Amino acid sequence: MTKTTRFAPSPTGALHIGGVRTALFNYVYAKQNKGMFLIRIEDTDAERSTREHEENILKGLSDIGINPDKPPVRQSERSELYKHAAQILIDSGKAYYCNCSKERLDEMRSNQQSKGLKPQYDGKCRDLNLKADPTTVLRLKTPQDGELIFHDLVRGEVVFQNSELDDLILLRSDGSPTYHLCNVVDDFEQNVTTVVRGEDHLSNTPRQIHIQQALSYPSLEYAHLPMVLGQDKKRLSKRNAVTSLQDYFDQGYLQSSMINMLARLGWSKGDKEIFYLDDLISDFRIQEVQKAGAIFDPAKLDWINNHHLAALSYDNFKERLVPFLDKVGINLTEKQNCDEIIKAMRSSKPTLLGVANDLIPYFSEVDSYDEKAANKFLSGSESVLQFVQRKLNSLETWNEESIDHALHEAQTVLSLPTPKLNQPIRIAMTGSTQSPSLGLTLSLFELAEVNNRIDAALEYLANST
Repeated sequence: MTKTTRFAPSPTGALHIGGVRTALFNYVYAKQNKGMFLIRIEDTDAERSTREHEENILKGLSDIGINPDKPPVRQSERSELYKHAAQILIDSGKAYYCNCSKERLDEMRSNQQSKGLKPQYDGKCRDLNLKADPTTVLRLKTPQDGELIFHDLVRGEVVFQNSELDDLILLRSDGSPTYHLCNVVDDFEQNVTTVVRGEDHLSNTPRQIHIQQALSYPSLEYAHLPMVLGQDKKRLSKRNAVTSLQDYFDQGYLQSSMINMLARLGWSKGDKEIFYLDDLISDFRIQEVQKAGAIFDPAKLDWINNHHLAALSYDNFKERLVPFLDKVGINLTEKQNCDEIIKAMRSSKPTLLGVANDLIPYFSEVDSYDEKAANKFLSGSESVLQFVQRKLNSLETWNEESIDHALHEAQTVLSLPTPKLNQPIRIAMTGSTQSPSLGLTLSLFELAEVNNRIDAALEYLANST
């Protein structure tokens, strides 16, 4: 039998990091078993579901190389399948109509809670043989005795007592199907063999297995993944982290880096840290996924992205960088040595947007200085700036080597520690204390520009006193 997995997002918001991890594990498991990966859009929540969100989800997955083997299906277009399945359950006596009012149900649950019992439907209508009308819902006749046992690929044997499970609603009073019925019918109709999803769905599994059994559907494999947590060890949300995949792309994280990071959320492969999608298809084992929650660490993502950026050829790096240069207003045609500048700065930050921002001083005048850095290093450095300026203007050759030599001579003459000499010059050139080696930094500018920026720093100091 062909292994078939599915990712079933609800298009009610942007593609969430946790959802992408689930989609990735589904995709990898299918591919390493030479199976099928499907996408199902669970859009039965008509009020919140939008095509815009659906497109965002599909594009985000495609951007990282996760594409379904068949066109996605929408639950909103499959209502006849659900109605047919419901009728089978009615005809076989495995489902019944219930006309209990909201008021009765609320009172029932309140009484159960007051006695320390788990709130659940008491089966009042179970054997009344009611007919459908505008006041009724359709409920599943869940077995009342015994236990339900299934093997989870991550968690091993999982046991639920049937007495703890409700006669869940299959059709609402308006005839619309509920999540559980849709889910089971769709998995059957799409020939799904393996359900890989978050552990927040674990309690849904016995309910859905009961529906499967009532419909005589084949059993499925299950794997419930640990939740993705923020650094506060709470479920990842907008309160404790950036959760939208597109937001990470907008910051300049590579698609391959996101795959790498997400794969490590709950799974590891010895000391191996860097993965690409093909590596995962080869190395991933779903049985090795941990049970404990997986913490999403932004610092780890930065480290991973650094590695993936460094692995790019220069031409590929530049191509990916250009949109971010456009975003911060950098025009590469303004500098003849733009490639030299980019090569010098390509590892300055762990993201493409960060690199682009660091490049701004090399393509635009410095309009302000980092206040803390200026107070610490620039204030009182007039004589240093002037001495170094004279030294640089005396050079016959303008390159990194000759500049480094001049700086070394200046440091010797002035008897200054390296930061006291270098940082005032660095601040004058870039506005901050962050740059490549000072000789390299200065060599990226023409001498006339170096003079202009040192003069501007001197003017700033004069006006500050």
